[in-house]
This record gives sequence, C-alpha cells and structure tokens, in this order.
Amino acid sequence: MPEGDAVWRTAQRLHRGLSGKQLTRTDFRVPAIATVDLSGSSVVETVSRGKHLLTRIDGPTGAWTLHTHLKMEGSWRLFRPDERWGKPDHVVRVVLGTAERTAVGFQLGLVELVRSDREDDVVGHLGPDLLGPDWDEAEAVRRLTADPERPLGEALLDQRNLAGIGTIYRTELCFLTGYDPRTPVGAVTDPLRMVRLARSMLDQNRNLPQICTTGDKRRGHSLWVYGRSHQRCLRCGTPIEQAELGAQPRARVAYWCPRCQPPR
Repeated sequence: MPEGDAVWRTAQRLHRGLSGKQLTRTDFRVPAIATVDLSGSSVVETVSRGKHLLTRIDGPTGAWTLHTHLKMEGSWRLFRPDERWGKPDHVVRVVLGTAERTAVGFQLGLVELVRSDREDDVVGHLGPDLLGPDWDEAEAVRRLTADPERPLGEALLDQRNLAGIGTIYRTELCFLTGYDPRTPVGAVTDPLRMVRLARSMLDQNRNLPQICTTGDKRRGHSLWVYGRSHQRCLRCGTPIEQAELGAQPRARVAYWCPRCQPPR
C-alpha cells in the first residue's frame, strides 16, 4: 500500500493536470455511482488527506468530492486524449476527461462521490495529516499515546492517530528511535520526538521517486531494515527479524534489528 508521501505526489499530479479545467467526460465504473455524469463541471483541486485522495468538482448540480483510495494496487495516471492507456479496461475504475488530459484511476480500492460539505463523513476520522497544511503535532502525540498498552507498531499504522504512515515508515521510524515495534506505546520515553521524526521523514521523501531513510540511495542501501529479513543490519550487522504484527486480517509484517531495537 502506498505511503502518505506517494499519495501526496499523486494528488499533486492530478491537481496540475486537471484543476481549473472543465470535464468533458466522466466515467465512474463502480455500481453505486455508475450512472452519474459530471461532464460540464469544473475540477477545483485535488488534495491528499493521509492516504486518501479528494478531488473537488464544482458544477451545475453543486459541489462534489470524488473520494478515492489506492489501497494495495491502485494508481492514477494522466494521458493525452488520444494516448493509449496501456492497461485493460476491466481494471479501470474512474475516467475524468478534459480537453487536454484524461485522468484514469486503475484498480482503485475505494471510489465514492460525496457532497463537498460532507467530506468529514469519509475522512473526518483521520488523525493529523503528516503532510497536511493543518498539521498539529500536539494532537498527533495525544492520539498516538492514548492507549499505553497498545504495541507501538500498531499505533503508528492506525490512521486515526497519524495519517500517512505505512509499513515502510513504521518500520524505519521504530528502527531510528530504537524501539522494537512490539513495545507498548507507554514505554516510549519521547513520543514528541517520534512524531516530529515521522513528519520529517515523509516531508524529506515526498518529492523523491523512492523512499530513502539512510541517506544512501543505492539499491539495497536506502532503507535500514524494511524488507531486509535475515539480512544483516546496516548499523550493527545483526540479522534482521520479521513477524506479523496486529490481529488478522489487518496484520502487517514488521521488521526490526534485535540488537538496535531491544525489547522494553
């Protein structure tokens, strides 16, 4: 599943390609809104909210927000009107066409249309957005530490606490702060530092094509521990361990160095 910085980049691309343009075609290939036609409306903007995308559209029927989520396999791509999409029709979920560009959403995990004044119904549950203009670090700390017994790795992935952290940033953040991801949140001595580091990591990577947390962009060296099970820790040489963290079906794989991140 894309991390918050990748979703932010997707929002930026859609915003540059569609905002201020009139829609000449809309095609929503999900049953609930399959008959909706917003052609003639204008795209106001696209913004990200954590891992969610909000495309705001204004037209004769009022102000609407197209709410999409990439989930595991989804993507948005922009094409010229006469350009081939390069993927089969059966994976297309949304088409937004203007005179200059066609935006196509492939394999989107979530597609829904809501009145713009009801956006809170779909994203109001999210915690402070790590890349959002309304970032609130004090509220992020409060939410993250609300359940002291909860494993840190689970709390960091909960989008109701901090919006935008995925399994990669969860893993790297725990390593850089020295905590085993199974450590109870209450054992974290400086949650403010952790929250600030999380925001800094996403901010530094949001314009990069791939995540780098080590400062070394070479293949196999850009991440400290994520995806490196049984390989040697880049810092101390100890073999990296992995396990699933969280209850099924939402369990996600976690990686850690047993020496750099001792149990607490």
